[in-house]
Amino acid sequence: MFREAMYHVPRDKWAYSYNLHTIHLRFRTKKNDVDRVTALTGDKYDWNRTYFEVELEKAATDEYFDYWEGPVRPKFKRVAYIFRLTSGNETLFKADNEFHDGFPAPTGGFYEFPYIHAVDLFAAPDWAKKAIFYQIMPDRFAKGDPSIDPPGTLAWGAQPTLTDYFGGDLQGVLDRVDYLVELGINAIYFTPIFTATTYHKYDTVDYKTIDPHLGDVAVLKELVEACHGKGIRVILDAVFNHCSDQFPPFRDVVLKGAYSPYADWFHANKFPLEVRDGIPTYDTFGFYGNMPKFNTGNEEVRKYLLGVAKYWIKEVGVDGWRLDVADEVDHHFWREFRDVVKAAKPDAYLVGEVWSDSLSWLMGDQFDSVMNYPFSDKVLAFFGGGMDGYQFSSHMSSLLMRYPQQTNEVVFNMLCSHDTPRLLTRLGGDKRKLKLAIVFLFTYMGTPCIFYGDEIGLQGGADPDCRKCMQWEPDKQDRELHSFYRLMIMLRKRNPALRGGRFRFLMAESGNPCIVYERIDDHIHFTIWMNNTGQPNILSHPIETDDWRDALTGESVPTTDGRLAIPLDAYGYRILYRNLSPADA
Repeated sequence: MFREAMYHVPRDKWAYSYNLHTIHLRFRTKKNDVDRVTALTGDKYDWNRTYFEVELEKAATDEYFDYWEGPVRPKFKRVAYIFRLTSGNETLFKADNEFHDGFPAPTGGFYEFPYIHAVDLFAAPDWAKKAIFYQIMPDRFAKGDPSIDPPGTLAWGAQPTLTDYFGGDLQGVLDRVDYLVELGINAIYFTPIFTATTYHKYDTVDYKTIDPHLGDVAVLKELVEACHGKGIRVILDAVFNHCSDQFPPFRDVVLKGAYSPYADWFHANKFPLEVRDGIPTYDTFGFYGNMPKFNTGNEEVRKYLLGVAKYWIKEVGVDGWRLDVADEVDHHFWREFRDVVKAAKPDAYLVGEVWSDSLSWLMGDQFDSVMNYPFSDKVLAFFGGGMDGYQFSSHMSSLLMRYPQQTNEVVFNMLCSHDTPRLLTRLGGDKRKLKLAIVFLFTYMGTPCIFYGDEIGLQGGADPDCRKCMQWEPDKQDRELHSFYRLMIMLRKRNPALRGGRFRFLMAESGNPCIVYERIDDHIHFTIWMNNTGQPNILSHPIETDDWRDALTGESVPTTDGRLAIPLDAYGYRILYRNLSPADA
């Protein structure tokens, strides 16, 4: 066995408390090198009377490694453990710092999980596990009050540029709440709505006022109350990395330099604050001089921004925050932020904008979730024809092993956003490919999010084209696509196995772009079959049981000689299920 490929540490995603009674252990081995991994466990104070073994399941496989996982339920909330590895006739034991050919005397040198502390548990809000989000950019969604349109507002539906206003507002969203209810979503993520100098509002001027071109606090309250009355949660976008260059404290520093009482609110590298040859003399978001970066190490800055976060929860009852450019703000601030927000609303949902591996933000002391751009990149590459099933399964397995299970259950999965080209555009305008991607989104682990307009076929390239106005004329909407989205949303909402059940690829082969995978919990077993080719195909896989039905039609699907053979159209899919008895689970 390849010892140098084996890995485990008794912390973060490798050993973590899933709940007050369960610890999840993970172990990594070289791909196809080990037959069995068993955790030998017991209490370090009384090993013999508390000893029990846990067989780890091969939970994921990527290009280089197998990942084994299993739950341990210690009697006294603590556990010492060692791994027994078996390959053919060879047996090896892996302790904390060394390997052993035979079982060593317990428990010196064993791994330890000292105690499951309730205060250390990472517990995302339960509602987030059931949420189906809909992202809205208010200026582009719906116009409700033309009297507050800014000067120069363009006609609804015109081709946008980087600076255009179209007059969408909060009243427009309020007028369309029934549309959202009909679609089936139960959570909204709004891009920024506070006073700013641009239509997109990522350059905040006043964090405690609603931008007058979007409405006021009264209409926001009415909107949140209407959404809550329909079972829809609402989260807002917080831009705490930077502000507008028109933010009053920054203007004061521009005028007074080092003598301003706000001089330390920002990262001034040289006075006066100005842009020289395209480079600001102060730190900014990117190199945008109109977006100066906050110094969140300053106590007054922290107090101000944390007050903003608490204010809107208390004032209008919002259900959480999406946190812009979160990876460029210090971890100390985010820990304090979580404490303040959770004290104000314990089930608030906190989503950070981090575009890469985000484990350091997802250990229970900062965010509940992040925007899962690595997920969207891999899904779109696969359904866009850029990889085969083996490559896709390897990438997705690696993503699943990035985070603990409770994080995977609520990670914010989207296939496009205001910062990327539209989904249908990225898939070459092929609606069949879009449907495959959406089926995967709604049958995969995590919290799915739809970008406004995707459900009626809105297309668009990179910013600003992806931020086109929502199309409300029925004859310009793809109503068949809209019905498909409603169907997928309903399927997910009705089946907990598609939200919290285990995920595993059943068929994902090199050179073959077709895949079969499963979602399973204690009550129901789903298999999802996808023909990711432009030709009709028959997918076949060994399945022992013979009680499968189509999840969308209810039709019985028989097995033949212990196999399911599923004919599929070009870029076709099928979702099957069977009910489980306790013995099957």
